[in-house]
Amino acid sequence: MDTENRKDWEEEEMIAKAKEDLRYFEPIYKKYYEAIFRYIHRKTDDENLAADLTSKVFMNAMHSLDKFEFRGVPFGAWLYRIATNETNKHYRDNKKRLLSLEDHKVNLVMTCSELDDADIEKKQRVLTELIGELEEEEIRILELKFFETKNFKEIAFILDKKESAVKMKMYRSLDKLKKRYEKMNELKND
Repeated sequence: MDTENRKDWEEEEMIAKAKEDLRYFEPIYKKYYEAIFRYIHRKTDDENLAADLTSKVFMNAMHSLDKFEFRGVPFGAWLYRIATNETNKHYRDNKKRLLSLEDHKVNLVMTCSELDDADIEKKQRVLTELIGELEEEEIRILELKFFETKNFKEIAFILDKKESAVKMKMYRSLDKLKKRYEKMNELKND
């Protein structure tokens, strides 16, 4: 059994045990807490709020664990779906949403040749400005792909979309960002 299949099998065993006895949920919690917290913190930029929402994610996961079934995506994708729903629920009445950009991840999105030598602060400013013009779903897809390093199948599961639709939306979003960046440069040079 290769390493990846062994990890999947071990995770399935942990979840099966946790379904029988919630005391076995602790290793799952420890495995995913940090990633889910970072994901929510990036959306809220508030440690206390991120901690509260992360707690709700794991409470919801524990209460709904018996409904979880493996369908070709990792258990973590299910947690990201719950985290996305909890964050959206929190912000329904509050229109202020944000995406906190980590230095080392900005380079994954900002590959425009004109920015290759730019400092990270400039890249962050430009990306923040450009992302602010995208639709909420476009931002979510880019965030999951580049900042959470999820594959298209996982993103489709998390957002409850078809994989082909997610791919198309992401490539169109990247193209939109590139065109907006070029237009922004044209305006500055005029």
